[in-house]
Amino acid sequence: MIEIEVKGYADDKIFERVREDFELIRREYHEDTYFQHPCRDFTETDEALRIRVRRFNGHFEAFLTYKGPKIDPNSKTRREIEVPISDPDKHSEILSRLGFQEVLTVEKVREKYYVDKGIIIALDEVEGLGKFIEIEALAENERAVEETVERLRGILKELGVERFERRSYLELLLERR
Repeated sequence: MIEIEVKGYADDKIFERVREDFELIRREYHEDTYFQHPCRDFTETDEALRIRVRRFNGHFEAFLTYKGPKIDPNSKTRREIEVPISDPDKHSEILSRLGFQEVLTVEKVREKYYVDKGIIIALDEVEGLGKFIEIEALAENERAVEETVERLRGILKELGVERFERRSYLELLLERR
């Protein structure tokens, strides 16, 4: 599956417009722990491997996610493989024993909103970075990427987003170090 994602910097005004115009799906707390491959530098290959722990409404879910290199110059579009896991601590231990090193944990509060069939907006408050807005859709193949990216960027521009960002939260946090 290809995750087509466009991200921009946000402020209180943009957050309020989304809250007024779209239907809240749910509010979540994310802990995303990223790992570095023992033999391959993900910063050079533009890949990512993470364990996400997501908490919402008294529940918790965890996923192991591989993100391939970005495939579009105007967005964060990537191939993504994600599988649910039941014990993130044990999965982290397995990765560690295989030589993977923990890089950083990104913590954020995310509000998810329904925009249209297959399109979701996320309002993110990222610890150490501030407020962002992401809009995403999924595609089966790369043919739909360019047109979908333009549609998603248009929605964000209508909401007042002026500055877009292709780097991940992990990349932004590592640059601040």
